[in-house]
Amino acid sequence: MDSQTIRRGQVRWTLLLGLNNARPQGAYEQVLLAIIQALYPDSTQMEVRRELDYLEARELVELRKEPNGRWWADLTRFGIDVVEYTVDVDPGIARPPKYW
Repeated sequence: MDSQTIRRGQVRWTLLLGLNNARPQGAYEQVLLAIIQALYPDSTQMEVRRELDYLEARELVELRKEPNGRWWADLTRFGIDVVEYTVDVDPGIARPPKYW
């Protein structure tokens, strides 16, 4: 795997974890960007939006794109199941193996 593939997978997993911690309200993209920048300081809003779009296409998150330009995200039922390790996850998300 190349470093960009690894990064994308880790960003997606970290976004899911951040949204899990924001339950039940969800979070705006600015909060999620701050979380991702703690892991990758060079992360951008576009990177976060691209990965949120990917997660929405996989039906793991629900996005609300507001008229003022802000994005809000929340986990779907399936997204919660992925974070809680109750279902398998397809490739593309760097979820660590369950060790407990």
